[in-house]
Amino acid sequence: MNVTKDGFKNRQLHREDYLQTVSAEQKEYAEVFAHQRIAENNDIITDFQTDNLMEQILHKDNLNKAFKKVKSNKGAGGIDGMSVDELLGFLRDNQRQLIQQIKDGKYKPTPVRRVEIPKETKGEFRKLGVPTVVDRVFQQAITQVLSPIFEKQFSGNSFGFRPNRGAHDALKQCQTNVNDGYVYVVDMDLEKFFDTVCQSKLIEVLSRTVKDGRVISLIHKYLNAGVISKGMFEKTEVGMPQGGPLSPLLSNIMLNELDKELENRGHRFVRYADDCMIFCKSKKSAERTLNNIVSYIEGKLFLKVNHSKTCVAHISKVKYLGYSFYRYKGKCRFRIHPKSVVKMKNKIRELTDRHNGWGNEYRALKLTQFIRGWINYFGLADMNKMLVEIDKWLRHRIRAIYWKQWKKTKTKYRKLKELGMNEAFIKWHANMRQGIWNCSNNRMVQFALNNEKLREWGYPTFSEFYLKICEN
Repeated sequence: MNVTKDGFKNRQLHREDYLQTVSAEQKEYAEVFAHQRIAENNDIITDFQTDNLMEQILHKDNLNKAFKKVKSNKGAGGIDGMSVDELLGFLRDNQRQLIQQIKDGKYKPTPVRRVEIPKETKGEFRKLGVPTVVDRVFQQAITQVLSPIFEKQFSGNSFGFRPNRGAHDALKQCQTNVNDGYVYVVDMDLEKFFDTVCQSKLIEVLSRTVKDGRVISLIHKYLNAGVISKGMFEKTEVGMPQGGPLSPLLSNIMLNELDKELENRGHRFVRYADDCMIFCKSKKSAERTLNNIVSYIEGKLFLKVNHSKTCVAHISKVKYLGYSFYRYKGKCRFRIHPKSVVKMKNKIRELTDRHNGWGNEYRALKLTQFIRGWINYFGLADMNKMLVEIDKWLRHRIRAIYWKQWKKTKTKYRKLKELGMNEAFIKWHANMRQGIWNCSNNRMVQFALNNEKLREWGYPTFSEFYLKICEN
């Protein structure tokens, strides 16, 4: 679907309708031109352009790469309703105008759309901000240019949202620390990190490296773009939207200050996004470290520590990235945390719901996709025995689905006969009245719908995927 230049004007007017709800619109979206210097709270001043970062961001090749990335990620649209599929036509018609607005400092990012995702803790939600697809392209373009610059500054103990690093690398670093005798940890929890980031501090940290004032200005505008929640505009003078391509990089830039402080103090630590663990050799040392670092986080970085969830504990008592730890023959090993098992079982219940109306082939495909992804993530853990029990439970649920589908006695009779059941037992089993769950667990039904038959029909097991990638 192509969008004309008139469509661009209409989009701008639609955007202004939202902004009119703000009494101080011009103040909130102050334009910063290329010849100006940016000041935040009269404290932080960035020298005007000592680098050509904006030209790199707006270079044709970089924008094309950003567009392809946004296109491949798909995702829902922002408040303007434009989908990823409409993006190419819109950019073809309006690219020059948008680029010129950014160069002149006149571009106004659209407020993000608020989406709330339930957390594991009942009653708590993670607030996401979904930018428009156009803003996602420019945020991605900024990220592609700034990431290599800041990557050189980031700590080797930071693993989240970084190239060629991931959760498994963070866990293996934890394992190394424990094997070296650092068995007590400060399990640090930052309260609503993305919602409480001090924008002034973030701009200050950015400005130490980014000397192109136009780039700082554009990032600042994205931070101040605001949120549309339930049709109402909300200011974003504090925090940064979690959900755009730029926010992971900005979070690492901000928390890199904590990394450097911990390194300067000689601490061993592992950080994945805002989940941080500091390793110590004794409980007293860990308690002393906690008391000292909290004052730095709250007093210097202006972040909030969740004191109710932040604690000092032995490594065997903590949960990190869905895993728990234990020691065997003096070496640190991994288990799956019980909460992660509960979450997995709830997902399996959803995928094997007898009332969701899915076809059997589609259900088998969705199960395969989930189990493969789950095992790929939790494959570091020791879980052979647990998976055997999980597989039995999963097959029981699948048999219950088929027993419900067969429904009528004559259908059950025919299906059981097709599956090779002894005819002497078929009539009795086809007439069982104990309920779907109990009937599907009957020994003869298990014989008819045996493991090999379910595998033939495309149903996976956790154990078969685990044995392929098991490192233990």
